[in-house]
Amino acid sequence: MAADRIVILTGAGLSAESGLGTFRGKGGLWDDYNLEELATPEGFARNPTKVHDFYNMRRRWLADVRPNAAHFALAKLEREHGGEVLTVTQNIDPLHEAAGSETLIHMHGELARALCAACGASRFWTEDLSLATDCPACGKSGYMRPDVVWFGEMPQEMERIYAALARCDLFVSIGTSGTVYPAAGFVAEAQRAGAHTVELNLDPSEGASLFAETHYGAATEIVPAYVETLLQGKARRA
Repeated sequence: MAADRIVILTGAGLSAESGLGTFRGKGGLWDDYNLEELATPEGFARNPTKVHDFYNMRRRWLADVRPNAAHFALAKLEREHGGEVLTVTQNIDPLHEAAGSETLIHMHGELARALCAACGASRFWTEDLSLATDCPACGKSGYMRPDVVWFGEMPQEMERIYAALARCDLFVSIGTSGTVYPAAGFVAEAQRAGAHTVELNLDPSEGASLFAETHYGAATEIVPAYVETLLQGKARRA
């Protein structure tokens, strides 16, 4: 029987073939940049200018990247599947939306959004941020920051994510390292719900042994192929 309720988790490996680097492993972003300095609330408090410069640079990168075949395949699955499809992404890039995905949770926030730490207002943002940036909502300066989830902060929409995992019958993890929690624990949550679990990755993740089914290779090859098996009702089921 085809899966009626699908939850898909995506990570940096999905966007790597669009030109956005991954974070861990050989050649990852954190090989060149210090995580503690640039991706923690404490790092921002110590040197907000340095953090703003880093995220301004990353925001400018978005102008040159486009969705790849894997993003388009997931949008097609959402569009053509007869049941529920929820994509939960750890990525802060807008490539899922650019490909056409609509039922989407950015659990780690979005690079193209800015957050005011004073009033809590969040809005679409493509310009540079600095300490001199005024909040469009409350008018205060010095409080604007990227609306992304830093290490030590709570990921977004966790209640909605866990509710979806508790009722899904298929969980697919794509392009993730399997090292960052809470996302690394989603496969166990799906298993408790009785879901079939699938890993699609370039190489086995740290949690590969937890999945009932695995496929390895370039995301632009294995994701479209797996989506077609789902849409044709030929995917394996537990």
